[in-house]
Amino acid sequence: MSDPIIAFDKVKKAYGHFTVINELNFEVQRGEKVTIIGPSGSGKSTVLRILMTLEGINGGVVYVGGEPLWHERLNGSMVPASERHLRKMRTQLGMVFQQFNLFPHMSVLRNLTEAPRVVLGLSKEKARQRAEELLELVGLVDQAHKFPGQLSGGQQQRVGIARALAMRPKIMLFDEPTSALDPELVGEVLNVIRKLAAEHDLTMVMVTHEMRFAREISDRVCFFDKGRIHEQGTPEQLFSQPKEQRTREFLKAVLNG
Repeated sequence: MSDPIIAFDKVKKAYGHFTVINELNFEVQRGEKVTIIGPSGSGKSTVLRILMTLEGINGGVVYVGGEPLWHERLNGSMVPASERHLRKMRTQLGMVFQQFNLFPHMSVLRNLTEAPRVVLGLSKEKARQRAEELLELVGLVDQAHKFPGQLSGGQQQRVGIARALAMRPKIMLFDEPTSALDPELVGEVLNVIRKLAAEHDLTMVMVTHEMRFAREISDRVCFFDKGRIHEQGTPEQLFSQPKEQRTREFLKAVLNG
């Protein structure tokens, strides 16, 4: 447990005078499934956006796979990361967004094959074979030649999961993957994530408001408040016997709601 695949060391993130992440120390072990919960504005999604290099940091160091993410080592010192370093580090991570973020002008199949061909240099045939395997995994082989606008929200999100997996990441990040879906479509997306967690040796970090699902799928649940981990533990500990009053108040409000 001494070799985390993700480590935040006193990481700060602020927008002007508003601090979103406040000297955060946070580690995720290889293969661990971690869910982050907390109120709006607590910094949950910012953690994922920092990992995907969509948001920079104002202090501290983030490590992915033992290497600094937003810095690189040069002549024994830490210097700001070059774009080349960031591109290399991004290949370890895949992210599923709230709003799908598919290319609307590309077919489902091309959404899955474009990045493996351009970024990883896969041949057209190998990229297509990988895409077809992943569409089978998410139950959408018959939708390969449709465009995103022809799919339901649940189908689009399943394509989003397949597209992230097409890059063969070591870490999968899920940012409220069901929040934009109609209630009847939530289950089909959660089933795909459930299958990934059970059958694949992926490290997974998920931000979600689906508390029952978080309890079922997670090795560890972290309750964020004001840019820090306020409390963390196994799902059983956190949901059944939270130690902190703030955690109890949040869970009561969410579960009763």
